[in-house]
Amino acid sequence: MPCNLYECILKDEVFVGPFVEIQKDVVVGARTRIQSHSFICSLVKIGEDCFIGHGVKFINDTFKEGRLTKDSKDWQKTEIGNRVLIGSNATILPIQICDDVVIGAGSVVTKDIKSSGFYAGNPARKIKELKK
Repeated sequence: MPCNLYECILKDEVFVGPFVEIQKDVVVGARTRIQSHSFICSLVKIGEDCFIGHGVKFINDTFKEGRLTKDSKDWQKTEIGNRVLIGSNATILPIQICDDVVIGAGSVVTKDIKSSGFYAGNPARKIKELKK
């Protein structure tokens, strides 16, 4: 896993499965589990008690100029709240997700999620409330 204490921060009791890439400038909150084959790019912050399923991909360059942005100052950040579960093979663009959210497997999250609940689809949309 290409991550060291000078590049990213993994809080207490974080689990990282095999074949996960975590780039620099990433923070992963306590007790979060990241399953195999996931990709967490620079500028991602994940809260506590989260679950990142197999093959989840985070994106920080949206190619808004129609090409790869070589200058990292143009990349965008992603912030994931606490107790967020992201299903396998979901893609998360540079957005913010509030606490207590479930993202369905294979979903593509293109916009901020500001209220808790279950979200699924491409683009992801709220499909039902989360029972507490």
